[in-house]
Amino acid sequence: MPGIVGLITKMPREQAAAELFGMVEALRHESFYSIGTWADESLGVYVGWAARKGSFSEGMPLCNERGNVILVFSGEEFPEPGTARRLKEQGHNIKGEGPSYLVHLYEEDPSFPAGLNGRFHGLLTDRVRGMATLFNDRYGMHRIYYHDSKEAFYFAAEAKAILAVRRELRKADPRSLGEFVACGCVLENRTLFEGINVLPPASAWVFRDGSLERETPYFQPQEWENQGPLESETYYQEIREVFCRNLPRYFNGRERIGMSLTGGLDTRMIMAWQKAPRGSLPCYSFGGVFRDCQDVLIARQVAAACGQSHEVITVGKEFLSSFPRYAERTVYLTDGCVDVTHSPDLYVNERAAQIAPIRMTGNYGGEVFRQVRAFKLVEPPLELFRPEFLSHVQAAKQTYTGLLRGHPLSFAVFRQAPWHHYGLLALEQTQLGLRSPYLDNELVRTVFRAPDSALTNNEVSLRLIADGDESLRHIRTDIGQAGNNGRLSAAVSRKLLEFTFKAEYAYDYGMPQWVARIDHLFSPLHLERLFLGRHKFYHFRVWYQDALSQYVREMLLDLRTVSRPYLDRKQLEAMVHGHLKGDRNFTLGIHKVLTLELVHRLFLDSR
Repeated sequence: MPGIVGLITKMPREQAAAELFGMVEALRHESFYSIGTWADESLGVYVGWAARKGSFSEGMPLCNERGNVILVFSGEEFPEPGTARRLKEQGHNIKGEGPSYLVHLYEEDPSFPAGLNGRFHGLLTDRVRGMATLFNDRYGMHRIYYHDSKEAFYFAAEAKAILAVRRELRKADPRSLGEFVACGCVLENRTLFEGINVLPPASAWVFRDGSLERETPYFQPQEWENQGPLESETYYQEIREVFCRNLPRYFNGRERIGMSLTGGLDTRMIMAWQKAPRGSLPCYSFGGVFRDCQDVLIARQVAAACGQSHEVITVGKEFLSSFPRYAERTVYLTDGCVDVTHSPDLYVNERAAQIAPIRMTGNYGGEVFRQVRAFKLVEPPLELFRPEFLSHVQAAKQTYTGLLRGHPLSFAVFRQAPWHHYGLLALEQTQLGLRSPYLDNELVRTVFRAPDSALTNNEVSLRLIADGDESLRHIRTDIGQAGNNGRLSAAVSRKLLEFTFKAEYAYDYGMPQWVARIDHLFSPLHLERLFLGRHKFYHFRVWYQDALSQYVREMLLDLRTVSRPYLDRKQLEAMVHGHLKGDRNFTLGIHKVLTLELVHRLFLDSR
C-alpha cells in the first residue's frame, strides 16, 4: 500500500540513507507509483514515500514559507469546506486542490493532527522546536509498522520495508500465528513478525535528537463513548444532517471517481444523497461466471434509477489461470494480513482502477450504523495442527473474547476496522484510492449517541434512503429488504434469499463432511450449479477441487509445507487428498495452510 517509510536515528548519514533507499524500494510495487526521499541529518530524520501518481498525497514533501516545518503525508484528508481558503486569507501559500494546506494547518492548530478527518499517516518535522512527530488517523486504518532498536526507530507503511533492512526480524511470532489461524488477523497491534508492531490508532509520537521521546495519543475513544444518548427522532435528524452535509467532501478532488455498487443499503445511501449528474458517476459491481449475483442484479437497477452507467467486472477463467500469481501477490502486498481467498479482490481492483482511480464504497456502513460484527472466531481444522501450536490458537480465543468487553461501536471502529478490515483495504489500495463516508469523524461521533433502538434494525438506513431518493427505497436489497412488494410477498422473498444464501455458503465453505460425502455421490449432476453465484462471485471449495487442484497439490504436499513444525503431516496429506477427491470439505483448512505457507516462502524462508 502506498505510504511512508523511514528511520529516525543517530547513525551516520551514509548508512541511514542506504537503509532508507532499501526501504523505499520495498514499496515500489507498480509502475504508476511515484517515490521520493527527504532527510534532515540534524534531527536524525530520514523519510521516503510511495504514492499513486495523481493522488492526493503525491508531491511530497510539503513545506511552510520559511522552510522550517516539513510534512510528509500519505492517504487522504477530508476537511471542513473552506479550510484552504481560510488559511490562504491568513497569508499562507496554498497551492491548488492538493494537501499543501496541511502543513499550514499545523501552524494554526495546536492540536494537530487531532482535527484531521480521513485515513492517513505522516511525519512532521519542526526545526524550530527541534522535533519530529510520527502520526496516523484516529482509527489506525492507514497503518504504520515500526521497530525500535538501539540503532534506529524504523517505521513503514508495509512490514516488508523494515524486513528489507533488518533481516534478523524475519521470524514468525507463534502467538500471532495462533491469532491469525483463530481470528483471521493479528490482534492488539502486533504483527506476524517478532519485533515489529503497529502504531496504535490516534498516535502522535514525538522524537527529539534521533530517538523517541514521547508516545502520545491525541484521541481516546472515551471522548465519544461518554456522550449522552439522543432520543430516537432527534438522533435521526442529527445523523441525517451530518451524513448529507459531509458526503460531498468524499466526492471532491482532482481524480475521477467510480462507484462500487452492491445490492445492500450502504452504497444505496450514498447514491440517494450524492445526486450526481446523469452519466457522471460510472458504477460497477463484481460478478462470477455461474449467473448474475444479487449484487449485480440490484446494483444494475440502482444505477439505472440514478441515470448512471453500470458494468460488471467478472471473476472467471482469466483469474483462475493466473491464480498462483494473484495468491502470492495478495499475501505479499499485505504482509500476510489477508489469506488467499482475497486474491479475487486484487484481480477486480486492478480492473476497477481502469474505470476510475478512486473507488467509492459503502465499506464500514454496517459496522457503524448497525454495529455488524464481521470479526469473529473461525474454528480451524484442529487436527491439522500439533498440540503445542494449538495452545496459541486457544490463547487467541481468550484474547478475542476479552476484547469484546466494552462499547460495541468502539470495538467496531477502533479494533475490528484496523485489525480485521485493514488487510483487504491495504490490498485494494495498492491499485486505487478507496473512499467511504462511513468513517467520517463527525458521523462516527454522532452514531455514538444513538439510542439502542436505532441499532437493532435497518430503519435508520432505510429512512435515509427514502429521504434522499424515494425511488431507491422501492428497489429491494440483496437480502429482500425494502421494495414495492406487499408484506407477505416481501416476507417470502426474504426467506427465499436467506435460503439461497445459506445454501451457497454450504456449497462454498460450510458443507459438513457427511453432506460432502453425499454430494460426491451425486457429483455428475453438478448440484452446486443450482446455488453457486447467487450471492458470491468466488467459489473456492469447487475451485480447489477443479481448476486449482494442481496448485493445491503442488503447494500443500511439497516437502517444505508438510515439514512445517506446527503442522501434522499425515492429517495435512489426508486433508488434501480428501478435498481433491471431493468427498470431504476442507476449504477453510486449505485457505489457512496455503496462506501460512506463502508467508513462510515470501518473508521467512528468505532470511
